[in-house]
Amino acid sequence: MSATKKIRWGVLSTAKIGREKVLPGIQGSETGIVAAIASRGLERAQEVAGQLGIEKAYGSYEDLLADPDIDAIYNPLPNHMHVPLTLQAAAAGKHVLCEKPIALNAEEARQLLSRSDDRLIAEAFMVRAHPQWIRAREIVRSEQLGELKAIQAFFSYFNDDPGNIRNNAEIGGGALLDIGCYTMLAGRYFFDAEPQRVVSLIDRDPEFGTDRITSAMLDFGQGRQLNFTVSTQLTAYQRLQLVGTKKRLELVIPFNAPLGGEVSLRLDDGSLLGGQSAETETFAPCNQYSEMADVFGRAILGEEGLPYGVEDAIQNMAILDALFKSAESGGWVSVG
Repeated sequence: MSATKKIRWGVLSTAKIGREKVLPGIQGSETGIVAAIASRGLERAQEVAGQLGIEKAYGSYEDLLADPDIDAIYNPLPNHMHVPLTLQAAAAGKHVLCEKPIALNAEEARQLLSRSDDRLIAEAFMVRAHPQWIRAREIVRSEQLGELKAIQAFFSYFNDDPGNIRNNAEIGGGALLDIGCYTMLAGRYFFDAEPQRVVSLIDRDPEFGTDRITSAMLDFGQGRQLNFTVSTQLTAYQRLQLVGTKKRLELVIPFNAPLGGEVSLRLDDGSLLGGQSAETETFAPCNQYSEMADVFGRAILGEEGLPYGVEDAIQNMAILDALFKSAESGGWVSVG
């Protein structure tokens, strides 16, 4: 594919995250355009296509996948449909950016290894493309924090709607798969390492059966620890602290960086309590979904390698599996 040609994206479903965040992000990217969208009903697809200025609308996912003009697929379907539709898209010759979590478990995710090697598949963790995460890791690697030993994360929102898919345990609902994947990922990203063992505590909703509050500790070896709590039934809040032997780094809005708004990092040597000694680094407004689309787009165009592919996504699921297993067993579980 020529680097002068824009990637033509097709979108499976009219899901809210696609309509409000990822599709506008792709449309604002340097490498791609949203050329088609599909829904289970043609009328709904046409409605959203009209709202977002998308050229083609399809009344089935299969019809979109059969379109020879589509280069890449964005898959924001419910969690239990991620692997089946991603495999169908890859078999149809499309590259696929799939929403997180990429599967319900690692065993299912390993099915993605069967795709053709020339079809790229990646998990849609937009945070890894945001300048604040990239800059934060640069600070960690520069050893300004000293030795990074502790990461603390919290991510929550309140949603007790029985009709919401996030509250359906059978199709992958619950806090750990929905947002715990982000807090877990922070450990892998900033430690530049894999957890050796994990332990977790889960409180499940008695009606939904989903994990509504999950807390965990991940042991990365050499004294490095990630601690996090995630919840679907607490007031909305998020934080991410990277604490080293010399300084502490705080990502103020780490996961849902506001589109069109500034974000900042706070670097603190602890000389004054209450964060009064912190130095703030502010980032200009940025669309992390556009950045993510361009990372994937440049890999498709052959301009850069794909930094995180199928194997990375499988590892994410293996860690999440271990966290669920730990809650069931009540003890530490090794991550192999």
